[in-house]
Amino acid sequence: MQPQVLVLDEPTAQLDPRSRRQLIYLLQNLPLTQLIATHDLDMALDLCRRTIVLSGGRIVFDGLTERVMNDRAFLEKHSLEMPLCYSRPYCRQEDRPEARPHPATLPHIELDSPYF
Repeated sequence: MQPQVLVLDEPTAQLDPRSRRQLIYLLQNLPLTQLIATHDLDMALDLCRRTIVLSGGRIVFDGLTERVMNDRAFLEKHSLEMPLCYSRPYCRQEDRPEARPHPATLPHIELDSPYF
């Protein structure tokens, strides 16, 4: 069997974080059309160029995923929330915490070091 379309309904529901990332990686690398019904807006950002939002049984948005995910008022109007990664500034590469070496890798421990 060689399907051309994969239809998924809430594929990340009940998955632990590691399994969720593995599923997203798998879906990113499948060479076929995917139709995904989800409330996991972070996954939608990772996987989908196009998003269709349904509200009250009607299509209220059909367009670029990044565009709709950046419209807080629209999302709230349709009972959705901003993706979690947008509410955590450290999720952006430029805002990540400064990398600090693990104490076991230091040649010696200095108690006045900024790492402790």
